[in-house]
Amino acid sequence: MIEAENLTKEFFITGSDIPFKAVDSLTFKIEKGEVVGLLGPNGAGKTTTMRILCTLLTPSSGTAKIAGFDVSTHPDDVRKNLGFVSAGTGIYDRLSPEELLQYHGRLHGVDDKTIRDRTDNLFAILGLEMYRNRLGAKLSTGTRQKVSLARALIHDPPVLIFDEPTAGLDLISTLGLLDTIKELKSLGKTVLYSSHHCSEVEKICDKSLILKDGKIIWFGDWRNQESSSQGLAEFFQKLSGYTTNSETKSV
Repeated sequence: MIEAENLTKEFFITGSDIPFKAVDSLTFKIEKGEVVGLLGPNGAGKTTTMRILCTLLTPSSGTAKIAGFDVSTHPDDVRKNLGFVSAGTGIYDRLSPEELLQYHGRLHGVDDKTIRDRTDNLFAILGLEMYRNRLGAKLSTGTRQKVSLARALIHDPPVLIFDEPTAGLDLISTLGLLDTIKELKSLGKTVLYSSHHCSEVEKICDKSLILKDGKIIWFGDWRNQESSSQGLAEFFQKLSGYTTNSETKSV
C-alpha cells in the first residue's frame, strides 16, 4: 500500500554546485494492514520522505506509490487514498468539529449522507460527541488532535501517515491516540507512524523503518534481532552508532 523504489530527493544549497541528498535511494514496501514506525534523528530525511508520500514534494528520481498510485503522475488519486495527521492539527478556530468534517468530506467528493454517517461513527469512536458543535478555538490540544484524526478519516482512506501526532499531548491523550491506531490496524488500514519516541513505536508498530543521513539503515521487525532484547531504543543505538541516552531515547 506504501511503496518506494530508489526514492531520492535533492536540494541545491546556495553557494554550492553540489546537491544535498535529503533522501537517498530509499526502497521499501509497507503491506496492507501493517503499522510501520518511521524513526531517525533530526535531519535523517523523515519529513522529506513523508512530504513526498503526501504529494507535497516531487522526488528528484525514483518512485513512490500510495495504494498503487504514483505520487508524481497521479497526485489526486494519492490524496483520495491517504489521510495525514501531524502535531499541527490544522483545525480551524471558527469551525466546529462537525462543520470541519463536512467541509473536508465535501472536498474529497463524499456525499452529505455518508459524511453525516461517518461523522457520527467517528465521534462515537473518538469520544467527540460532546464537542460536536464547539468552536475549534475552544478545544483542548488533545481534543483538537482527535478532531484532526477524524478529519483524516472522513473519506475512509486505506492509508494513513502520522507525523509526530503525540507532540504536546498529555499521557491520557497519547494512550488514547495509540489505542485508536491499533483499532485502525484491526480495520485493515495501512499506517506509517513517524515519532521521536521509541516507546510509542514499540506499542503499536509491526516493523520499524530507520533512516540516517537520508538512507535506510533498517527496515523490518526489530524484535527478531538478538540485539533488540533490551528494546527498540537500544537496538537503534547499536545500529546507528549513537551513544548518548538522551539521543537514543528520543529518536
